Amino acid sequence: MGIGSFIKKQFIDVLQWNEDVDGVLSWRYPMQDFEIQNGGVLIVRESQMAVFVNEGQVADVFGPGTYKLTTQTLPLLTNLKNWDKLFASPFKSDVYFFSTRVQTGRKWGTPQPITIRDKDFDMIRVRAFGMYSYRVADPRLFFKEISGTRDSYTRDQVEDQLRGILMATMASSLGGANVPFLDMAANQALMAQQVKGDLATAFARYGIGLDEFNVASVSLPEELQAALDERISAGMKGGMSADKMAGFTKYQAASAIPLAAQNEGGMAGIGVGLGAGVTLGQTMGQALGAALNPATAPAAAPAPAAAAPAEDSIEARLEKLKGLLDKGLISAADYDSTKAELLKKLIG
Repeated sequence: MGIGSFIKKQFIDVLQWNEDVDGVLSWRYPMQDFEIQNGGVLIVRESQMAVFVNEGQVADVFGPGTYKLTTQTLPLLTNLKNWDKLFASPFKSDVYFFSTRVQTGRKWGTPQPITIRDKDFDMIRVRAFGMYSYRVADPRLFFKEISGTRDSYTRDQVEDQLRGILMATMASSLGGANVPFLDMAANQALMAQQVKGDLATAFARYGIGLDEFNVASVSLPEELQAALDERISAGMKGGMSADKMAGFTKYQAASAIPLAAQNEGGMAGIGVGLGAGVTLGQTMGQALGAALNPATAPAAAPAPAAAAPAEDSIEARLEKLKGLLDKGLISAADYDSTKAELLKKLIG
């Protein structure tokens, strides 16, 4: 190896980073066996910062500008190296460049629903999605807490760590905010405001500045959304806002009655005699009355005597059945079906 190659290998006159690869937040200048020439030049571009590290310890931090490297521009490094005189020879030190540009349009979301307390629904699980932007604000902290001595540290690697911080902070800030889910869903800016302050504090501990944070959507898991839709429907149909839970229960009871009438065999399939049909009608009337007018509903209706329908003979039941048909209170199909069963019992 010639003397020219030896000198070229050993000394560095200019240190700079062109940011050739997008998405890199931290990059170590490739020193290998090189030494930095005394009086060399450090070039830090706008949206960059440079950090000198001596034996794993941060010595000096430089913002944008051009610097001639001497003991005057490297005072902390000079103290660490115990140079009591102006150094006149090359020196060894690791140099890291950091990109301080704002990383925009970064997506966030909750891979699993976050469980929070809610004053309307007690405990709910919430999903949310949105965008955020950030930048490296304190290279010293960022180096110590996240990037370390790696040759480079990318945006994707940083965001893997930020994701966990973001989820933990969201759960904490939403859980302690006492903002009802319905208010969060209606005003997503309110939810973002609740989270952003706490999230900025959490990011700052790692040398990261939170630039923007917004919420694009907030929702419930499918099964909880279905329950909420049913509850909203109850409030719309029954005028039950005064007592939400009581109204919701009454609405469910009233909604279940038409389902019973759809059973195989129609009304006759529920009870083979007309007496069973009358009892069902009374039950329907009481349930609907309680749901639509809870203030006037009786506290408890006495149960009809079980033996009352048996007092009528089959002939009497047929006469009542024909009267109901003539008045249009039952359909011809119900009349024929019930009549056939009664005649079968009469004939044997």
